[in-house]
Amino acid sequence: MVNVIGLGYIGLPTALMMASHCIEVVGTNHSQGKVDMLKSGKTTFQEAGLDELFRAAIEGGIRFTTEYQVADVYIVSVQTPYDEFTKKVDMSYVNAAIGDVLKVAPKGAVIVVESTISPGSIDRYVRPYIEKKGFKIGEDVHLVHAPERIIPGNMVHELLHNNRTIGADDPAIGEKIKALYASFCQGEIVVTDIKTAEMTKVVENTFRCVNIAFANELAKICRHDGMDVYEVIKICNMHPRVNILNPGPGVGGHCIPVDPWFLVGDYPSLTKVIGESLKVNASMPEFVLQRVYEIMQEKGMTDPKRVGLYGLTFKENVDDYRDSPTLQLLEYQKKHLAEPLKVYDPFIEKDLAENQYHDLDAFLTDVDLVVIMVKHNEIKENMEKLTRKVVLDCHNICPLPGTYRL
Repeated sequence: MVNVIGLGYIGLPTALMMASHCIEVVGTNHSQGKVDMLKSGKTTFQEAGLDELFRAAIEGGIRFTTEYQVADVYIVSVQTPYDEFTKKVDMSYVNAAIGDVLKVAPKGAVIVVESTISPGSIDRYVRPYIEKKGFKIGEDVHLVHAPERIIPGNMVHELLHNNRTIGADDPAIGEKIKALYASFCQGEIVVTDIKTAEMTKVVENTFRCVNIAFANELAKICRHDGMDVYEVIKICNMHPRVNILNPGPGVGGHCIPVDPWFLVGDYPSLTKVIGESLKVNASMPEFVLQRVYEIMQEKGMTDPKRVGLYGLTFKENVDDYRDSPTLQLLEYQKKHLAEPLKVYDPFIEKDLAENQYHDLDAFLTDVDLVVIMVKHNEIKENMEKLTRKVVLDCHNICPLPGTYRL
């Protein structure tokens, strides 16, 4: 039996996927409200294919509880933020979950950490914690790191098809957990040591961070000297060995803006490119706000109340707003004591910000300048509604003449 600890954006889909593939699974979460919602037959966030997967998992016998279970395998999928001052990974949530696991785990149980952590975290934080509680690693419990590799908006597909990495002290235990994931994963599964597995996940997201920062820096350079960054990138990408990304209004979510900091925190003197890349990406919401100001000046617009931000989530067609560029922009604006701009997002039902709308037409009626912060399908399919608006398109998706871009 598998006990999945933490039923958030990673733990829940993982638990559902295993249960839908004939694995006995119990999902555990500290939030009684979340558990009650799942027991009532409702998923806790929107995701393509998740409701269908949920129904298949229910048929497969999945159960939800706030209690830790006696199980053969524990999959720990809890948050791993970084310390704002040191930039090092905060392992308190992982160790707290493992501490509760140890209270019920039978001898020989395998604890799999899926949470993204910096290289060496299990050696520095988890092993001493377990040993201090009197357990012998390799006999009483076994440790494995199996970092997740999925992205909101495509979770179900990627769980099935993405390659996976299993890091283990004992190759035999690694093969056992590989077989567990192979029950549903159609990608290649590599077994390696724990520290290598820790490093690979962080490096993957750091690679994406650096490439995004390069595109964002190009946007700033081209804006400074009157060039079209999209035209520059299009021509450069005609070279067979060049593949530059498009710039955007910032980076959100819980991976790309967070994971690279683990390397910066642990290797501050060796991560100059990574550190600067993080700073460039973090500066983009302020850059967008500056573009808004420039456009208002050019158009003779004087009322910021007539400016609206389209999109609150960190990426298109999901309801995940963690660390979204729009929320970052609003926070920056708040520091200047300005009244918050109007905002709207079709995927966000609850109020996250002042001046938030829940209807596209009402939002557009009350604004003259629309800033496309997120490229939801909704706005792509309703471009004609922007015909008489001033548009700042942060994703190069608006075909209307006169559209402003980054």
